[in-house]
Amino acid sequence: MIEFTIYGEPVAQGRPRATTINGMVRMYDPKKSRDFKQYVKLAASDHRPPNLFKGPLELEVKVYKSTLKSFSKKKAVAAERGELRPSKKPDVDNYIKGIKDGLNKVLWQDDSQIVDLHVSKFYSEKPRIEIKVTPLSQEEEQLCLSLISKQL
Repeated sequence: MIEFTIYGEPVAQGRPRATTINGMVRMYDPKKSRDFKQYVKLAASDHRPPNLFKGPLELEVKVYKSTLKSFSKKKAVAAERGELRPSKKPDVDNYIKGIKDGLNKVLWQDDSQIVDLHVSKFYSEKPRIEIKVTPLSQEEEQLCLSLISKQL
């Protein structure tokens, strides 16, 4: 299992943009999404396993958005305790797209390996993303445990 936190305001994957060059349409990510994926890749590289995971994976992600400035003190305290959760846009799946793309070729070969996914959205005074990746095959779990014991 690999667990780590990415600090900073979470960024949802933006809609793809299109441009025309020499009569050909080219699709690209918005700059904010592209920069966020690079940040995720950089933060995850400190937790890179010796070999990329190849088998099925479970991914657990907790997205902590900044507490809204319009919240009263009472609402802000409730939000920090997890009693008040963000139910407005962006959707959790838009957050997860950028995170999964950023972790490709850093922790795993391809995000199609994720067979179990848990995503939650919260408010916090400290915006961040908490990520936990668990290999579901025995041999990769053993490899992960040996890596953790070497770090201790």
